[in-house]
Amino acid sequence: MELSSKYWSRYGRHVYLLKKIRALIFVFFFIVVIITVFLLISNVRSNMGNERQEILQIWNSGDYEQAYKLSKIALLNKPIDYFLLTINGFSAYQMGISQINNQNMLIFINECIFSLRKALIQKESSDDGRVFYVLGKAYGYKGNEYADLAVKYLETANDLLYPASDIPEYLGLAYAAFGDYRNSVEAFSMAFVPDRPPSDNLLLSIARSYIALAEYNTAYGYLQRCIDISPDSKTVVISRIMLAEIYSTNGEYDNAETQYLKILTDSGENAEVRFQLGEIYNLKGDTTRARAEWRLAYRQDPAHAKARARLNI
Repeated sequence: MELSSKYWSRYGRHVYLLKKIRALIFVFFFIVVIITVFLLISNVRSNMGNERQEILQIWNSGDYEQAYKLSKIALLNKPIDYFLLTINGFSAYQMGISQINNQNMLIFINECIFSLRKALIQKESSDDGRVFYVLGKAYGYKGNEYADLAVKYLETANDLLYPASDIPEYLGLAYAAFGDYRNSVEAFSMAFVPDRPPSDNLLLSIARSYIALAEYNTAYGYLQRCIDISPDSKTVVISRIMLAEIYSTNGEYDNAETQYLKILTDSGENAEVRFQLGEIYNLKGDTTRARAEWRLAYRQDPAHAKARARLNI
């Protein structure tokens, strides 16, 4: 039995409509999926933006501990995010230098270095002077064996013209730490700012470098200036001891004696000063006074090895 052409025509239209409906449904669902994905991505980006904004505001407020904690948590999900790595490194540095215990300080300093060097891997051609500046200072806190890295990163920050006024002073200390005293004094000289008196620590550091270069006359000037301006009695004592050592090296024993006696008058008893006075008297040929000073040094500090050796104890 054959079906009429009219039937086939109706059947064809029905099939066509079904296909069209299915196509429309597919397009509809495809559009819904695209919109959903877009909204999800927008929401994620919005949340990330809000998270970064919050961390940045906390950092700018000076709450380094909270910035450190939040950046550390955020890095669990985004471990190679440049912004989070730098904030974590900067805040870890601030946490480190605020520690009283040296071991705790190094824990934070090491984390600072790890985060900032990882950040630099993400941006090999980074021109962010802040990162190099903080890295250089962080390596400076790790000790003399890392002084070359401190110099490397501080010099890079300098080349990038990062505007930190303490770079020359830290550079001077770093160069001195591995024995490059000529570059040390050149860096220190850049730390002098017109119309602003230098700190006593800067003057003392420059004097140390000149003494290492055996340029005693120049060192003398810096030590005398440090003594004149320093409000810190310990710094004055250190300066006078260094000054006395210069006098002693030059054979000016009376001047060396004057510096040591001045320390005892101004700051009270000091085992090392008593021992050095004994050395001066011994060089002047007065062994009786020398032994008397060594005994005083031993009484002040029974563990003073040099005094014990002089007294054969």
